[in-house]
Amino acid sequence: MTLSTLAGVMTLSAGISTFAISGAQAGPAPLVIAVEAPLTGAQASNGIDMARGVQLAVDQINATGGVKGRKITLIKLDDKADPALALSMVTAAQKAGAVAVVGPYNSSVGLINLPKYIAAGITPVQMTSTDQTTGMGVTIQPKNSQISPVEVAYITGQKVKKVAMLVDPSDYTKGMADRTQAALTAAGITVTTTPITEGQADYATPVKTALATSPDLVYVSTYFPEGAKIATALATANTTAQCFMGLANVDPAFVTGAGVVNAQRCKFSGVPAAAQLPTAKRFVVEFTKAFKTEPGVWGVFTYDSTNLLASAIRGAGSTKITPVLAK
Repeated sequence: MTLSTLAGVMTLSAGISTFAISGAQAGPAPLVIAVEAPLTGAQASNGIDMARGVQLAVDQINATGGVKGRKITLIKLDDKADPALALSMVTAAQKAGAVAVVGPYNSSVGLINLPKYIAAGITPVQMTSTDQTTGMGVTIQPKNSQISPVEVAYITGQKVKKVAMLVDPSDYTKGMADRTQAALTAAGITVTTTPITEGQADYATPVKTALATSPDLVYVSTYFPEGAKIATALATANTTAQCFMGLANVDPAFVTGAGVVNAQRCKFSGVPAAAQLPTAKRFVVEFTKAFKTEPGVWGVFTYDSTNLLASAIRGAGSTKITPVLAK
């Protein structure tokens, strides 16, 4: 039960209870922060890792006295990576009295609800990578304009002449593919694109279409549930084309879905999992102790985002969005 609900129940109780509460010396009100991520659905492994990163940071902050004496209450918002749920996440955050949100992760969700969070005075420390959300709160997440040049440099360095793209038409994945295709075309590489639909049982047909162009490299701009199935289809096709997986495929669940051998056949764009980062050793130990599992890729980002948010609130001396963002 949240504090606001508890207060409402007490106010509606007998007069003596109301009097007792009003006469008691109340402590500082908690600081309500939300985390928005796909906590259920196909991308749940990613979202749960993000929520755990926030939870670990909140627990550690609270253990040292909170933020200016106020303990943090964390609420979890499950958007299922579904843009149709984007606005309901803002409503839920408002009802809970949240002053800030870590998330969302999916660009297609953030394009809809980040402006609404800001209009509601809720500070977003967001996790989207599309450049279209730049300036909508703050982020430590890499953006398309930062990721694509690295991918292009790698692909052109392979001396390939033909690239076949398999593309999820959602905002982030399509935006990345479009940007990368333009750069590869400018470099004299022939690029073809085959769209895919999320949630299919397998992707043998679009993979066959892509391979019919005789590519030297197959570029996969999807999220990891689809990417794992595409990696499996590529292995079954026994192609000699290189396999290149875009950033949204980076998740331990990709390996689970595709299998180790099929996953190792592909190169990945993105960042290592926390356990592979020398600077994250302490985080990995603390995360593993708290949740009995190693962190994935994005939990360390939300952990740092939460600590960044707490530091900004302390520095601003306020939870208001304008002074917090200024920090």
